[in-house]
Amino acid sequence: MNQEKPKFYITTAIAYASKKPHFGNTYEAIMTDAYARYKREMGYDVYFCTGTDEHGQKIEDLAKESGITPKAYVDNVAGEIKGLWDKMDVKYDYFIRTTDDYHETAVQKLFKKFYDQGDIYLDRYEGWYCVPCETFITDTQATTECKCPDCGRPVQRASEEAYYFNMQKYADKLMTYIDEHPDFIQPESRKKEIVNNFLKAGLQNLCVSRTSFTWGIQVPFDQKHVTYVWLDALTNYITAIGFDPDKTYEEQSESFKKWWPADVHIIGKDIIRFHTIYWPIFLMAMDMPLPKKVFAHPWFNFGADKMSKSRGNVIYADELAEHFTVDGVRHYALSEMPYNSDGSITYETVINRFNTDLVNNLGNLVKRTLDMQKKYFNKVIATPVAGTDEENALDADLIATCEAAYEALVENMDGYRVADGVECIFNMLRRANKYIDETTPWSLAKDETKTARLGTVLYNLLETIRWGAVMLKPFIPATTEKILAMLNTDAMDYTTIGGKGSGKFGAMVAGSEVGDSCVLFARIDEQKKLEELEAIRQAKIAAAEKAAAPIEKPEGVAQIGIDDFMKVELRTAQVLACEPVPKAKKLLKLQVDLGYEQRQVVSGIAKWYKPEDLVGKKIILVANLAPAKLCGVESNGMILASGEEDVRVVFLHPDTKLGERVR
Repeated sequence: MNQEKPKFYITTAIAYASKKPHFGNTYEAIMTDAYARYKREMGYDVYFCTGTDEHGQKIEDLAKESGITPKAYVDNVAGEIKGLWDKMDVKYDYFIRTTDDYHETAVQKLFKKFYDQGDIYLDRYEGWYCVPCETFITDTQATTECKCPDCGRPVQRASEEAYYFNMQKYADKLMTYIDEHPDFIQPESRKKEIVNNFLKAGLQNLCVSRTSFTWGIQVPFDQKHVTYVWLDALTNYITAIGFDPDKTYEEQSESFKKWWPADVHIIGKDIIRFHTIYWPIFLMAMDMPLPKKVFAHPWFNFGADKMSKSRGNVIYADELAEHFTVDGVRHYALSEMPYNSDGSITYETVINRFNTDLVNNLGNLVKRTLDMQKKYFNKVIATPVAGTDEENALDADLIATCEAAYEALVENMDGYRVADGVECIFNMLRRANKYIDETTPWSLAKDETKTARLGTVLYNLLETIRWGAVMLKPFIPATTEKILAMLNTDAMDYTTIGGKGSGKFGAMVAGSEVGDSCVLFARIDEQKKLEELEAIRQAKIAAAEKAAAPIEKPEGVAQIGIDDFMKVELRTAQVLACEPVPKAKKLLKLQVDLGYEQRQVVSGIAKWYKPEDLVGKKIILVANLAPAKLCGVESNGMILASGEEDVRVVFLHPDTKLGERVR
């Protein structure tokens, strides 16, 4: 009888769809992916959920600045985030967006349910508000400079009617739960922060609606209000798996009850308050089980500083991967973030970690072992045999190191100490490299009487490499797939390795052949790479300064009279279709609708826009421009856009009527 796998439901905090996540934000997705892969290797049925948080005042403001609707804005950013996760080999099972219809419907029903049972009441808010954090700040929480205690940016005074959730009603129950479940909040220091700074200090009731903006989930019984972002965002963890607000836990679908409660929410330390106070209390009000664990990871800083565009030190994971490969970036992120204190990223440390761990300890070990196997045995794996006491002791020590590395990996991963777990594997690989120096296979190859010993040494090295590749599967999956293919082995999962006394060292099949080696990671010249990266950084700083600088008044511009200007007929239009012009890298061919007719227009904006960025958008068209041919394609008009080096098309409000004259 096949035993059913134990379930494991793991989530990231959903990324806020205001802009592209930097390296520190992307770490969370990479770390959660590694942990999900690890649990699958350990025999669990894993469900990994991630996604985007897409409502709120900040997004409404950014969309307005961009001249597009909030929905169009979040569609673009959500696509960018999803693409970034995919690029970094993050294998999620589900990607939720808080603009998904089913999620919005569930949140509305939940809001009404809380209101009907007396958990939500109407009042008036007077105090501070942080737009970037979407957080209300009390007078005591705001700094003396009127800045947010979490992000350090200025807060603004807010006064508006709002619905409140009665947090105090559940405060004692939450405190009891935390006392009875000591592992609920991890690390321990975060739990102390929550208990001492918030629960013992006394909970404030939570504002759960806003009237000062409209981009949010409308309160079903009061159309002036939209749902406050945290009630909306946190609920994603259950709507993603089919939560029905109209049903009790026992009445929920079997699929929902299979996955809920979540086994762990992986989040950043800056949002722990929302996940360990607000979220548990919402669930208590629903009479739903609480997640088993909330793990709050630290931040990545650039050296000692926070990442900032004005400083030119914002690092994006996908851009870093262009220099260090995807697995190189994953390895750095997973090996450099401490368990409980902030991590640091500098280009020097990235290069050092890449060259030391991936080039030397892993890549060179794999290549020279496979090359020796090919040179001395024509790729055929020999049968290991016992040697002298000294030789046997060396072999036994290598085997014991492998078994100890497995045990240490499991212990650290089960404690969410990911960097320590990775270090255990590379300690094993360092031991294997030392084993080569101790056994000197090149010397054994010169003595025909040592052929059996040479075969044994290479067998032990191949098997150690196999253990390393298997253990590294959650962390650098693309690389380990290559290594296991070169080893030509079927022993590729965690069931083929084990701890002390497992007897699992020896799965490589004697008599079979290994494949050819390849260079897994090419050594990076530190000085050249630093110069290259510094040039890119300086270019970013210059671009940021240029964007922030006021535009100089143009000189020598010929004036025209009103009669000449009125000859230019500007009219509103909508892009129906768009495609690249063949063999013209700069040009896009657009089909536009002026309301009274449709036209074809060619525009040199391909550097800044993809066709899908333009379809459906409303624009301004120079409608009486004489037809012209660009790269053999006829163009009947010109799109209105601003800028020269960074071109921006002027988009209109979706409600704009087509064909109207622009004056």
